[in-house]
Amino acid sequence: MMDLGRLRALHAVAVHGSVGGAAAALGFTPSAISQQIAKLERETRTVLLERQGRGIQLTDAAVRLADTAHQVLALVEQAEVTLEEQRGRAAGRLLLAAFPTAARGLLPAVLAELRNSCPELDVRLVESDPYPAAELVARGEVDLAVVQDWATVPLPVQDGVDRLDLGTDPVDLLLPAAHPLAALDAVPVTALRGQRWISVPPGNICHDWLLRTMRETGEEPDVAHQVGEFQTQLALIDAGLGLGLIPRLGRGPLPPGVLARPVVPEPVRRIHALWRTQTSRRPAVTATLAALRRHWSTLDLGATSARPPAT
Repeated sequence: MMDLGRLRALHAVAVHGSVGGAAAALGFTPSAISQQIAKLERETRTVLLERQGRGIQLTDAAVRLADTAHQVLALVEQAEVTLEEQRGRAAGRLLLAAFPTAARGLLPAVLAELRNSCPELDVRLVESDPYPAAELVARGEVDLAVVQDWATVPLPVQDGVDRLDLGTDPVDLLLPAAHPLAALDAVPVTALRGQRWISVPPGNICHDWLLRTMRETGEEPDVAHQVGEFQTQLALIDAGLGLGLIPRLGRGPLPPGVLARPVVPEPVRRIHALWRTQTSRRPAVTATLAALRRHWSTLDLGATSARPPAT
């Protein structure tokens, strides 16, 4: 019989396209994944991975076996959900994905509560932007994800995935204190034309939103600096190198030389939790969703201020 852990390793390699990606998703080292695949090759007497340049490629046999592994893992998950539901308490491992500011501004309190209230539950956090996180949930690579989208840039969600709306996260204009727009109490979006921007890189949902927002004013935005971390964006804004549209969740205190101003109309991003429909009865999932709801309701994402409190 083929080992379930080795099938899981092969399936992860097929999903993520590399041994390194599979290792990161499963929480192992790349060498451990390679060993699992090598053992599976010996078990099946079949070559599963072939070198292709600096990377690897699944053989035709490996692709078929990975498809079968996906079906097997889905059945195992259903069995685990049934057993956990019968026990009536959250237990086992739950892999949770979240975009960076949610991981910083929301998840620490949620994870701490679950550690204390559900001692048999082992929650593991992996940071992921919304686009890949939604895919990871649909493929069964993570159990639950905290994601974000915008009314103008909705996040595609596959069939078989449920969604819980947690709330909205306002977005402010962050700018140097000496900038002319800082004199305004609120900044019309049309006044943002002609500015240099500091934004997250392309492929991120926040970058897509900035492009669409500025294009609606009739301008292609000049994104001078592409930075994934909001705190780095704030440092560049403090140096007078551009403006940023940055959400409040997980933002932390602003540097002394940076001010926050509301934009009119107010941009907000929507925060959701995603999980597979077939796991809806799993106590680990319901306990995590309840903790997310509770702690979201305690966040202070209110009025714009020059120095917003750390969350």
